[in-house]
Amino acid sequence: MTVPALFVAHGSPALAVQNNAYARFLKELGSRLPRPRGIVVFSAHWDSPDQCVDVDEQHTTLHDFYGFPEEVYTIEYPAPGDPAIHNEIFSFFKLHNLHTRPVQNRGLDHGVWVILNHMYPEADIPVIPLSIDSRRSPKEQYMIGGMLSSLREQDIMIIGSGGLVHNLRLLRDTEEAESWAAAFDDWIGEQLETWNLKQLFDYGKKAPYANEAVPSYAKEHFAPLFYAMGAADNDRSAEKLFQSYDHGCLSLNCWMFGTF
Repeated sequence: MTVPALFVAHGSPALAVQNNAYARFLKELGSRLPRPRGIVVFSAHWDSPDQCVDVDEQHTTLHDFYGFPEEVYTIEYPAPGDPAIHNEIFSFFKLHNLHTRPVQNRGLDHGVWVILNHMYPEADIPVIPLSIDSRRSPKEQYMIGGMLSSLREQDIMIIGSGGLVHNLRLLRDTEEAESWAAAFDDWIGEQLETWNLKQLFDYGKKAPYANEAVPSYAKEHFAPLFYAMGAADNDRSAEKLFQSYDHGCLSLNCWMFGTF
């Protein structure tokens, strides 16, 4: 059975201790999907010009944020790594002449552990964090994800963790979507459902309110979408599993790419 690829919005670090509809959805999602033997995560919070692979055999937990409830800082997610999966990833990247750098002792950033703590709270599935490069073109990001597509046939889940609408400067005290945020999400959704790569790769010019939804300082949060899509290039199907909003313009959504 092939494991689907996912784009998962990680929202605010406070999601780690919340019991809202999105947190409950993530908990249910972990039990609904086939249990993977490993999880590869392209995280928005690891942005590097090199393609980095975390090769730790035992992960620590990064609390890479400030100003949140104290209980968030007490959460640990001690997931293991997996040398065999690390080596497979290196071999696929080498096959495509992608320069790759192994990294040790980094720890899991909150783009990784906040969502996995809801989906797989036992932290007993090997996790392999990978960096993204927000300076690459969407097409390049998609192609890098595609280099790992065959991992899905080996029961390895590939996740892009970020946020499709992520504008911290326009936050409001509301859970209702700003009209421009919903318009952008709707446009992206239409292109995903038809796998319209031409439009998606040019979203900055074609999508409504792209500058508001993906400001220049937050492009790293949109990039994981393309890595996750690329991992399902051989099975071009997209399904929106969840949609809500936090503070009006933080989109909390989950897209599944490929079937299982």
